Order: sequence, then structure tokens, then C-alpha cells
Amino acid sequence: MTIAPAQTAPEIVGRSPWRIAWRRLRRDRIALGGGVVVVLLVLVSAAAPLIVALLGHPPNEFHQDRIDSSLQIPTGRFGGMSGDFLFGLEPVNGRDLFSRIVYGSRVSLVIAFLATGLSVLIGTVLGVVSGYFGGWIDAVVSRLMDVFLAFPLLLFAIALAGVIPDRGFGLRGNGLRIAVLVFIIGFFSWPYIGRIVRGQTLSLREREFVDAARSLGAGHARIIVTELLPNLVAPVLVYATLLIPTNILFEAALSFLGVGIRAPTPSWGAMLSDATHFYQIAPHFMLFPGLAIFVTVLAFNLFGDGLRDALDPRLKG
Repeated sequence: MTIAPAQTAPEIVGRSPWRIAWRRLRRDRIALGGGVVVVLLVLVSAAAPLIVALLGHPPNEFHQDRIDSSLQIPTGRFGGMSGDFLFGLEPVNGRDLFSRIVYGSRVSLVIAFLATGLSVLIGTVLGVVSGYFGGWIDAVVSRLMDVFLAFPLLLFAIALAGVIPDRGFGLRGNGLRIAVLVFIIGFFSWPYIGRIVRGQTLSLREREFVDAARSLGAGHARIIVTELLPNLVAPVLVYATLLIPTNILFEAALSFLGVGIRAPTPSWGAMLSDATHFYQIAPHFMLFPGLAIFVTVLAFNLFGDGLRDALDPRLKG
């Protein structure tokens, strides 16, 4: 009599939290679409010189021979749109709108990413310190957050950006203006992420793995770096993706008001401001810069919302 071999149970393969999050994110087609658009925008801004060389004209090259001398708008239909000028030409100066839109993405994304990075750095450090140590440190940092949240940021940015000198700190022109805008937006936006990090830290510091690390003799710095910060990556990453579109809108608003990036450097906000002078006779000149801002902000928001849902541990994989 032969004995049939025992059937082996299927091997159980564990999944890391990041793998579970990626699985959830893949099922969210809207968030994935937003992520694809974000990646394309970053690639377009990085390869702007190559794209313009293939499909457009230099962004500051004038083509006034294509401008109607009486109306100061491009000749031809739809603002002079053609195979040579995909989005038409800019009124008065006759510059290529496609090229200026592409180069304008570099300004918006650079300022937004750098300002968000500064906010994340300051907010994470102060939030973790405040939540972990508590006591008078928590009280001081919390009151500091309240002061920054009550600060009239837009008015301060307009006042400060309006008096930026031509050179300083080893920078000049728009390089200095970009650095100042990054500082203004990033330095005064950290309390939003600081509050989130503080709340998460207050919860994490009471967890068993923190008590275990403390009982093994780990110091405060080691607990913060090796135990708390890795568990804060997900909420910080999610909020950063949602803060970037806010910073894009803020930079566009400052440029629209004339205190952001100065001409001839392209900026979506400044292009919208210039187009307002022609909206009665040629409203489509507002379409492309406005659409660029809309699509960029929408893509980041959709991706950020999907990332937040994917990293939520309360959802089942």
C-alpha cells in the first residue's frame, strides 16, 4: 500500500507597506493619470531647450512682421496659429507662445519644488521636535505655528518681492528673485506640514517600538532618526504632493500682480497678466497660460489625493 505524499501548503509571501500602496495606486486610474501628467511636465521643463528647438522658436525672439500694426495682435486666424507657431504668437511683441509656455513651466516647477522642499524640511524638523519632546518646547513651537499661520503672507510677499534689488547674496536679476520667492513661500508655509508631523509624532512616540528602543538604551536622536522619521515618510510625501500645486498658484499670482519673475523670462502668471489687455478682441491669448496652470495644478492634486488613499493603512489592500 503506497502512501500519497502530503500536499505542501502554498508559501505565504509577505508584502511591504510600499508594495501594498503601489498596488492600491495602480488601481486608481485617475491618480495614475495625474502622475503621468506630472512626470510629463517635469520632462518637458527639463528638456525645454530641445523641445523648443524642434517645435518652436526662441522664447524671446520677436516676430513683429506677423503683428497687425493697428490692433497689435498677430495676423491670421486664432492668434497666428500655424505649423511654425503651434500656439500662435504673443500680442505686441510677436513672441512664440508655445516656447514661452514650455519655458514658463521651468520657472513654476523650480520655485514650487524648492519652496515645498524648504517647507518640508522646516516643518518636519520642528514638528518632530515639538511632538516628541512636548512640554515647553511643544508650547513654543505650537505658538510659533499660530503666529506664522496668522501672518498675511500674500501682502508680505507683494511688499518684499516689490523691493528686491537687482543683485545681492551673489545673485542678480531673476536668479535673485527666484531665491527670494522660494524663501518667502517655503519659509512661511512650513506650519501646515509642521502641524501634521507634530500630530503624527504625538501618536508614534507612545507606540511599543519606541518604548522598546528606549529600553535598549537608544537616545533621543537615534529614536527620532531611526524610529520616528521612517514612519513619517508617507504623510510627509502625501502633503508635499498637495503643497506643490498651492505653491505653483502662489507664484503665478505674484507674477500676475507684477511682483514675481520679471520679463523677458517667461512666466505663466505674467503671460496671463499681459493677455488681460487683449481679452476683448482676442480672449484666446489667455487660454494657453491659463490651461497650463489648470492642468498642472489638477494633475498634482489628483496624484496627491490618490497617493494619500494608497498610503492610508486603514484601507485594505
